[in-house]
Amino acid sequence: MKEKVFDFLESIPKGKVVTYGQIAEFLGNKNLARVVGNILHNNLDPNKYPCYKVVNSKGNLSNNYAFGGITKQKELLEKEEIIVNNFKVDLRKYQLR
Repeated sequence: MKEKVFDFLESIPKGKVVTYGQIAEFLGNKNLARVVGNILHNNLDPNKYPCYKVVNSKGNLSNNYAFGGITKQKELLEKEEIIVNNFKVDLRKYQLR
């Protein structure tokens, strides 16, 4: 399952985000969103697997972003020209469909 999550992360194009639930649905069970979060939190190569592109179902960034905190996640998203307001992204604009 972990490999599928990381493969999914690599497929997210620049300027797009996904939700934990989207990844869980990709895995075949939308109830696995928390499992996805745990896998991302233990990502051994955040440069290769861009877990900063994963937000919650409302577009909120993670208070517990494991690789520098919420401010670092915001910075990485903004480098991809994703607008972040109050640590939230507009899913209508930036979510991968």
